[in-house]
Amino acid sequence: MSAASDEPALPVLEAPADGVPPVVVTQQQLDATVAALSAGTGPIAIDTERAHGFRYSARAYLIQLRREGAGTFLVDPIAFGSPDAPADLSGLAAALAADEWVLHAATQDLPCLAEVGMLPSKLFDTELAARLVGMPRVALGTLIEEAFGLRLRKEHSAADWSRRPLPEEWLNYAALDVELLIDLRDWLAEKLHVAGKTEWATQEFAHLVDRAGIIPPPRPDPWRRTSGLHAVRSSRGLAVVRELWRVRDELASGMDRAPGKILPDRAISGLAARLNAAEVKQLGPSDLSAIPEFAWRAPSRYRARWLAALDRVATLTRDQLPVKALPAEGPPPPRAWETRNPVAAARWDAVRPAVLELAEQLVVPVENLISPDALRRVLWQPPVPLTAETVDAALAADLVRPWQRELVVPVIVRHSTAA
Repeated sequence: MSAASDEPALPVLEAPADGVPPVVVTQQQLDATVAALSAGTGPIAIDTERAHGFRYSARAYLIQLRREGAGTFLVDPIAFGSPDAPADLSGLAAALAADEWVLHAATQDLPCLAEVGMLPSKLFDTELAARLVGMPRVALGTLIEEAFGLRLRKEHSAADWSRRPLPEEWLNYAALDVELLIDLRDWLAEKLHVAGKTEWATQEFAHLVDRAGIIPPPRPDPWRRTSGLHAVRSSRGLAVVRELWRVRDELASGMDRAPGKILPDRAISGLAARLNAAEVKQLGPSDLSAIPEFAWRAPSRYRARWLAALDRVATLTRDQLPVKALPAEGPPPPRAWETRNPVAAARWDAVRPAVLELAEQLVVPVENLISPDALRRVLWQPPVPLTAETVDAALAADLVRPWQRELVVPVIVRHSTAA
């Protein structure tokens, strides 16, 4: 038996201290929630539950809030919206606009909060704070264990939160996610202060607030993210993936159902990898049924749609087929620099180890010191002349924060010049 297994198990946080509150589903309950939270003091802990893997949308199906002097509230945003329009909870957001919101892994929650009109004016991200102070593991449950010697149950983290009514044990789980979030925020804030990293965190949190309501542009050719695509070698096979993906996406969007529940990725890429151009033209219903995933109950309902998609692929001319790879945006991977840009490769070989060393000295993950993309861009095509001022301006244009630039720019300039 290992030494670790001899350690006593941590006590489990079984239920909120004040019990599980009723779910807020009426305007009267929402008004009371707004009044109670407004009367509370200090930061507001916020979390959301989504139905990733079950639904097409990434909307919030439950919003948890907790504040000192007010207690915990579980708001059902679906009760205040419709299938075609998300809820408008901007009134709740307005009541909390001047206060700090505390979230864990805010980039996961902010998009679905923004969808219902909830945008913070300032926040504290406990996951990001833990990264900045060099915590080796930053999951919420792990941090709760480290800070308070208590264990959170996580058995409902991947549940279908679009289910109604929500089971009582799920609501208990949801309430516990914000039970100690404010205490965790205070624990991490002290660690940031001791480490001299409070200003780093302040700038990072402000950056998250600035970007919270910005919807990123759609990815070009999103079907290229189909898992297993690497096994598809021909342009005709890529067209099969593209067409089947589009049909599946249309079905999934219309039903608000996760695409993988309609047809798994491995069925799309697996079929495309097996077929050549002639086989696409000859494929019939019996052939499709012979592929295991297409014979499953859900995919088999849409057999005519899949076959119609393959018929369209069979009629495509060569110039209508997708290219095997999209033109790269930004610099190529550094492993290709030696042949394509030897000077940049030498710069990378000199600067990258120095940045890694600096991150280790500062006890911060290197990706939090500077984003990999920003570092690649400035080293692939540095400003001319290459000075501290020009590098600083280039990184600022790439949204690298002031604290990061203060630390990284001297390293880039010194080692680029020596390369």
